Amino acid sequence: MTNYLEFEKPLAEIEGKAEELRALARQNEEMDVDAEAEALDKKASDLLVDLYSSLTPWRKCQVARHPDRPHCKDYIEALFTDFTSLAGDRNFADDHAVMGGLARFEDQPVVVIGHEKGHDTKSRIEHNFGMARPEGYRKAIRLMELADKFGLPVITLVDTPGAYPGKGAEERGQSEAIARSTEKCLQIKVPLISVVIGEGGSGGAVAFATANRVAMLEHSIYSVISPEGCASILWKNAEKMKEAAEALRLTAQDLKKLGVNDKVIDEPTGGAHRNPDMTFDSVKEAIRDFLAELSTKSPKALVSDRRKRFLTMGSNKLN
Repeated sequence: MTNYLEFEKPLAEIEGKAEELRALARQNEEMDVDAEAEALDKKASDLLVDLYSSLTPWRKCQVARHPDRPHCKDYIEALFTDFTSLAGDRNFADDHAVMGGLARFEDQPVVVIGHEKGHDTKSRIEHNFGMARPEGYRKAIRLMELADKFGLPVITLVDTPGAYPGKGAEERGQSEAIARSTEKCLQIKVPLISVVIGEGGSGGAVAFATANRVAMLEHSIYSVISPEGCASILWKNAEKMKEAAEALRLTAQDLKKLGVNDKVIDEPTGGAHRNPDMTFDSVKEAIRDFLAELSTKSPKALVSDRRKRFLTMGSNKLN
């Protein structure tokens, strides 16, 4: 069953009518609805292209959060082989909002780390909706240290509304854990590649995305705060989220102009959830190209490249 976003309601009506016709035809074999159903399919296809050809920043936020959008676990299963999950921070607990471990990318050993949101109510609660606690960031630090020790490239998959803001997380040093994860990203002497596959929210995303190369999916977002949070602070009204989304410049396209990301990865028409396999292929190609580029750099050059990237970020101006 397709989950339609608010702005996709006209599309839902057309596709629903086409499905109703086909359901009637299945009940009555004498009915011939092929021509009518195909006309509706064509109309729906054209409308889908039209809707996604000029998405506003707020609509991109909605697409980035789509419940059917592929998540970290899906990418790991599609892009990597021999994945061995490594759990826990060796200090407090295992944070299920963060997945990570050893794997092979096209037969090359790597370490992969990412935020996992979950797909249904049970798994979303288990993974805390992708909001990591301090132990999640300390797990990431442990995995990055492991990668650095054995000379393995690190690939991170970012998809989080932000770090978990609960009382327990603050008591266990949430801000310190995020800062140390960001610091570790800057220190490791191996290639670090990050792909924003959905939401890149605040320091919770920066802690994984302080990388040599950052790619964003076409309809992903990356921002210091959510539009709702920004609207609540600036206008004291969360309903102003559309205006906030415009002001935050959080789209992959705007951030490419600012030098925050290096590549915008195309998505299938209608978003990654409409054709996950095509999305996986595009992400694989981007990672492959980045690994080939970075493999020629020395450990010292990789660290220098990463630091320079973040010191000069934002020097480009939007038109």
